[in-house]
This record gives sequence, structure tokens and C-alpha cells, in this order.
Amino acid sequence: MEEVNTEWLPHLADEIISETQGTLLDAYVVALEGWRRGLTLRWHVKDSEKFKEMKTWYVDQPGQLFSLSSNEKTHYFFRTRGDKVINEAVELGMDKAKTKQILKEKGISVPDGKHFTGNIDNEDILQYANTLGYPLVIKPIDGSFGKGVVANITSEGELMHSLDYVRQELGYQDIIVEQYIPGDDLRLYVVEDKVVGAIKRIPPNIIGDGINSIEALIALKNEERSLSPRLVSCQIKVDKEILSYIGRSGYDLNTVPEKGEQVFLSDKANISYGGDPIDVLDELSSGIKDTAVKALQSIPGLVHGAVDMLLQKDAETGEEKGYVIELNPTSQLGGILYPIHGKARDVPRAIIDYYFPETKEKERLNDDIYFDFYDVLEPLQSRQAHVSTVTPSPQGKIYAKKYTVSGDVQDIGYHRGLRKQAFERFLHGFVMNKENGDIDVIVGGLDPEMVDDFKNAFWEDEERAHVVDVQETDYDEPLKVGFEVKADIKTLKEELDLLNREIERTNFEMKKAEVERRKLYNSLSWKTTKPIRIFGAIFKNK
Repeated sequence: MEEVNTEWLPHLADEIISETQGTLLDAYVVALEGWRRGLTLRWHVKDSEKFKEMKTWYVDQPGQLFSLSSNEKTHYFFRTRGDKVINEAVELGMDKAKTKQILKEKGISVPDGKHFTGNIDNEDILQYANTLGYPLVIKPIDGSFGKGVVANITSEGELMHSLDYVRQELGYQDIIVEQYIPGDDLRLYVVEDKVVGAIKRIPPNIIGDGINSIEALIALKNEERSLSPRLVSCQIKVDKEILSYIGRSGYDLNTVPEKGEQVFLSDKANISYGGDPIDVLDELSSGIKDTAVKALQSIPGLVHGAVDMLLQKDAETGEEKGYVIELNPTSQLGGILYPIHGKARDVPRAIIDYYFPETKEKERLNDDIYFDFYDVLEPLQSRQAHVSTVTPSPQGKIYAKKYTVSGDVQDIGYHRGLRKQAFERFLHGFVMNKENGDIDVIVGGLDPEMVDDFKNAFWEDEERAHVVDVQETDYDEPLKVGFEVKADIKTLKEELDLLNREIERTNFEMKKAEVERRKLYNSLSWKTTKPIRIFGAIFKNK
């Protein structure tokens, strides 16, 4: 198995972003960058007034819409796309045919091809394909994540089969048929006039070890991918496309590849489908980067976003040519932030630099501070609010210590008292039980005197705890704002048992009340007093 690159950005360590995946990861890392610079961060739901104006078709859960504010201005974001990207640019970016036409008019190389609407039958498409020549690619006019894309079609029969699959089975009637361009699949992220990140996307693959089957190697590869904060949600899923693809090479899931043999499972390089992201920013020529910038700027109002490109290199001359295949105004950043080889590139920083240039030179003293994403989103998810404001990020150097407290100190009430003591000192951190009966307490804040003074808090609650000893060490790990009482499994079980007993007691009381009610209704006194109650009700209504 290949080693996963660990050269990721330290201020976006796994502990900080472990609760976010997919599109939530993209929104979180951009929002976190602005929040750490002292900007006010608010999360919104789709029907918040400003977001009604933005093109946010794919919003299906809280955590993708947010705003960042300084004293002078506010900017609104949908995932990685900010409000400086105009709606018309978003609409064009989604329409592959129109985008392609504009790029071609601007002199940017694109694969030759044609758009076919749903009223054009497959025979007419076949006729055009034969004039264009094979190999070919077909793809939906408005697809995403590589769904419905079929590449390297080499014959009429293969084309007709692919058309039936895309148009009938998947339901994409509007499609593009174009040249298949062999070469490296690149995604470059551009902010204004600069490429700030670039990855090569390699289709899903495994490396043989001479022992394991393809099926077992896929499982091992998925374990490897789970180590990446981005790839953990992009596992290789064995579907009929993968089975068909390896079958055309004479393989099946039981095949045992030779040691060192690379077996591709698909020709789709999308990260979400199982592709591998490789950082190539430093390897790309200035010409290829210029092509990406020119492509992005060809769409008015598209001031930042991703450019997908196929890179061809002449084996003899080394001459490079880039074919732009797509522009993405709302691009995912995970592959650039967490490549499996090469350096992570700080695209969130470049985005915030662009929207809030006055914060660009701000000294980054609090890169290890972060906020609990799901705590912040809870009011939105429960429909209790349309806007959720995040506690401001501490601005300045954070001093933190770890206190290990020994004795009879695992009472949950004692822990909640420590949380109160932390809040009174404007400190952040958490308390957590240890298996040996001790507790670890992490506290941090801007005032080192308050951090040191917290050691006195351990001795103040003699009713709930008996403290024997307190040991202290410096703490330099990421720190979450607020103060969390981290319950261990035992404590959680005890609290769950208590809750279940309360529910049982409530159900018992309700059943008991129902029995008494029925007894009353069936009693002789209730029946004999019925006329009086009716008369009283009539008199009362008058």
C-alpha cells in the first residue's frame, strides 16, 4: 500500500476538521479561515434573505451557507463560492455547452464536440460521432461528480450502448459528444489572476502485491483513504461500471494482480468516485497556469473557482497543451487540501485574502483554535433559528495547560462545576475521565494568569470531589472554543440508564392516570351527575 502524504496544513489538522466531510468540509475551512482572523461568522439557512438572491440549488442541509463580517462590510458564501461570483457566471458554469462555446471564442483550446438536446435521437448523434471520429466522450450538459460521463468510446456499438445508459437509465437527455483527449486530468484553483492550487486526478486504482485479490486490495485502499479527511468520504465503491471496466481487461474481483502491477478500476478521475489527488502546482508550466487564468476570466463575474483541464504532453518534444473541459464556480477543495502526494495548498487563505484584503497581513497567532461545527448548526437544524452566530475567535496568543487531577474526581457534577469556573475566567478547553480514575483538564485562553489560576478551581468543590494531587504540563494541541465536559462510555451509559428510568417512570404514571380516568368515567357517580354537568356547560356558555 502507498503511504498517505502527511504534508497537510497544520492549522487544518485532522482533529480540527474531523467532524466535517464533503461539501461541509469546503464551507467549514473557508469559514474557519475568516473566523480566525477576527471576522464575525454567521451560519444561515437557505431562506435567509440574502441567500434567496444567490444561486444555491444544491443546498440540502445547514452548514453550507455562511457570512463573514468586518466593521465595514459583509460577504456571503455558499460553500467555497463568495458573493463576488455573480449569478450569471454560476449559470454559465453549470451549462457545459455554453461555457465551451465562450472558451472557444476566446481562443482557449477545448475538445471538439457538439451539444444534443433531448429531442435528438441516438441515430443522429451516431451520425455526427462518425464524422468527428473516435475515441469519444459523452457527458450530461449539467451533470456533476462525474455522473453520466463515459470516456474513451472507441466504436459505434460502444457509443450506442453508452447513449442508452446515459439517456435512458440515468435520465440525462441533454448531452455533449466530444473528442476524447488522452492526458493528465487536472484541477486548478484560480483566485483572480493567480493559480493557488493544482492537483492531478488519477482514476481509481489498486497496486498488486501478488497475494491479495482485487476485491481485497480495494478494501485495503479504502482503509488507506480513510486516513485522509477528504478521502474518508470518497471510498471506492464496487458497482457495475467498475465490474464492467475491469472485465474488459480480463479481470474480476477474484483476480490476484502481480506485485507492483497497477490495475485501474475506471477511467473516471473524480475524487468523489475514488480517484487519487496528487499535488502538481509546482510542476505545472506558466503556460498551463496562464491558460487556466484566461479560461476563468473568460466568464464575466467568475473571479475565483476551479478550472478542469486535460494536459497533453508530446513524448518527443515535451511540448504541452491544455484543453479546458469545465469551469466550476463552487468547487470542492478537499483534494487540494489533502493530496495523497505533494503539498497541501492553502486555498481558503487565498479566498479570504481576496474578500478581506485588509486582514491579509494579520498575524496568525491562533491557528490552533477552532469551533464545534455541529453545536453551531444545531439551532438551524432544529428550526429554532435562521441565523447562528459563532462565538468570536480569541485574537492573540493562546496559553494552554493540561492538568491531570487525581483522587475521587469523576463525578459529572464536579466536571460541570469546573466548566463554570472556566467560563468565569474566560477560558476554553475540556475535562475528560481517564481509565485509572484521574481526569485530564485542558484550559487555555489569552491571559496566562487565568490559566495558572485555574489550578485553584480543583479544590473548591469538596462535596463532589476529593482531590489528592494536581499535575500540570504545557498544552500545544488544537483547542476548541467553549468548555466541553467529555463523558466517557461509562458516564454516557449511566446517563442513558437514568434517562430510560425517567421515561419508564413517566410512562407508568401516564398509564396509571389513564386507568384512574377510565374508572371515573365508568363510575356510578360520574354517570348520575352527567345531566348536571351538561346543564352547567350550557349555562356557562351563555
